[in-house]
Amino acid sequence: MEISDQLLCLFSAEITEEDDRYTVEVPKREIDTGAVEAGDTYRVALISRTAAEAGEPDEPTTASRPSGEPQPPVEAGELRYVEIEDIGKQGDGIARVERGYVIIVPGADVGERVKIEVSEVKSNFAVGEIIEEDL
Repeated sequence: MEISDQLLCLFSAEITEEDDRYTVEVPKREIDTGAVEAGDTYRVALISRTAAEAGEPDEPTTASRPSGEPQPPVEAGELRYVEIEDIGKQGDGIARVERGYVIIVPGADVGERVKIEVSEVKSNFAVGEIIEEDL
């Protein structure tokens, strides 16, 4: 599947029915990160259901963790806009997202706003690779 370079955010959502119209909710984090703004108009692309719902073999996901354990707010492969708040001990950029969850961004500097692709997800941090700098 080809994905446009103009992609602002990527998330999963249910379509809800409200009287004579249908709604797709945009997660608050997309507004908070500045990926999209309330009141603006955007093009929306819909992608078919998950592999499991389509009858394809399951892939391991974060949902396979025990229910008592908090789930990371990001998934591998997810694209995000983040602002680098700190520099870690190894010199990598540090961004914080929902609930203070840390994303380590090698090659980023404090104050930079970058578009990243999440490459690795752990229970208490993730690693993101820079896709686009200085946004």
